[in-house]
Amino acid sequence: MLVDNAVKGDSRVQKAAWSAAEAGWDVILLGRGRAGQPESWELGQAEVRLVPMVAPMAKRRRELRRVWQRGLLAYPPNGVASYRQQQMKAWRADLRVRADQLRLAAAAGGNDQRLRLQQRMLRAERAAARITQKWVSFRFWQLTQGQNARRNSMGPLSRVSTWFWEAVKGDGAWRRLEPGLWDYELAYGPVIDELRPDLIHANDYKMLGVGARATIRARAAGRDVNLVWDAHEFLPGLNPALAKGSWLRAQCAHEREYAPFADAVVTVSEALAELLRQQHSLSERPAVVMNAPSVSGADDADSREFLDLRTRCGIGADTPLLAYSGGIAPVRGVDVMVDGLPQLPGVHIALVSLPPGRPSTPFIDKLLARAAELGVAGRVHVLPYVAHNQVARFLSAADAAVSPLHHLPNHEIALSNKFFEYSHARLPIVVSDVKTMAEMVRTTGQGEVFRAKDVDDYVRAVRAVLADPARYRAAYDRPSLLEEWTWETQAKVLDEVYRRLAPEKAPTVARENESLMLEVGA
Repeated sequence: MLVDNAVKGDSRVQKAAWSAAEAGWDVILLGRGRAGQPESWELGQAEVRLVPMVAPMAKRRRELRRVWQRGLLAYPPNGVASYRQQQMKAWRADLRVRADQLRLAAAAGGNDQRLRLQQRMLRAERAAARITQKWVSFRFWQLTQGQNARRNSMGPLSRVSTWFWEAVKGDGAWRRLEPGLWDYELAYGPVIDELRPDLIHANDYKMLGVGARATIRARAAGRDVNLVWDAHEFLPGLNPALAKGSWLRAQCAHEREYAPFADAVVTVSEALAELLRQQHSLSERPAVVMNAPSVSGADDADSREFLDLRTRCGIGADTPLLAYSGGIAPVRGVDVMVDGLPQLPGVHIALVSLPPGRPSTPFIDKLLARAAELGVAGRVHVLPYVAHNQVARFLSAADAAVSPLHHLPNHEIALSNKFFEYSHARLPIVVSDVKTMAEMVRTTGQGEVFRAKDVDDYVRAVRAVLADPARYRAAYDRPSLLEEWTWETQAKVLDEVYRRLAPEKAPTVARENESLMLEVGA
């Protein structure tokens, strides 16, 4: 299995590796590690390895040139800007220590005349440091502004260059427009070749090319290898902000070049399966493996006391609590939850959104600043992620859950991972009117729908579910609804795909007893 991240934050990939190993497959999951720092660990019966990767080709050649037209005074992009910034920090640190030394000398009764002279000289040097700092910051700002504009814009020269390479190379134009994709190949390719796999499961668009090229090399060497492409999202429908410059066009070209090499395609929803079939003229409709949560091990008694959402928020059982889990970015729409709090007196929100090892993120900082501005900071609780098979249990202490996504193509076509986690927590769900989730919520009656970005309509929906939560929770009593929305059910689909592609290599007996012991032990 191949994935272009560090594995730990990707619940779908972890669940796929775990369940495939549980079904008896010998699974090695390769993720991206930092240069010079290989890591490995066990995930159930699967082995995880992080492949050390450097990315010198991630910068296009034009990003390495000076930005004359956008900043005549900008530093050259050779590292001197960072050096000068660090140099200024060192200068200011030295000035602070020297000022403290003079204060201590004055308190000890040092020579007054000499101290006054040194203090005047220090004040002059401080003034010089402030002026120099402004100059360094200005030149650094010009450099970053120019580089960002060059990276994201499609100026006349960039448009001509993109058009030329697309005309000359067709789908192979990504080699010129997005050469950073080769960094993945150069890191992962030799590892895959050494492992000599029978099946390669490539997650998402960046790993598709890596898996396809490894398959080609293996077949040329006389080995029978099959490639499964797991498409997590519709690449042409990514956030329009990413469409600036040639990045998205290059990624789409890369996907089009290597999609025909996939022996089987799986994806996350029926709507996306149809889009992929049309986009790549696939001979068969992709199998659908939804992003449902794993319920295996979710009732581990040892974790019950630790996983107490209300205790972590510092609130009692009678306090109305809305939950959100997952990453925070502008298109996730979480700001509506903060903006709605002044109209929802007494209501608290829990954002289970902190990545491992990070105290905050820029988007979270912005949300907290907005909460402070509105006078509701004490009712906003930001918490770290929990293990993927504990999310539903953790969230179940809330009164309702929220999915406030904005309208984007990929948001319209799938039921998100958090939707299933909220459902297994048996929470009333407040969702924005993105197509697939809104239709499901209206069909099942498990929550309320509001207009995306509309704070007043969001408040209306929250008030409705908090007024009668039992009415919405009753939807989960429908026979087989939650059973279908489990990873254990979805994993059977993935196992069938594997077995169809490699029937002679398929395991005959699953490792049920072994994995059960591992789950209990964990």
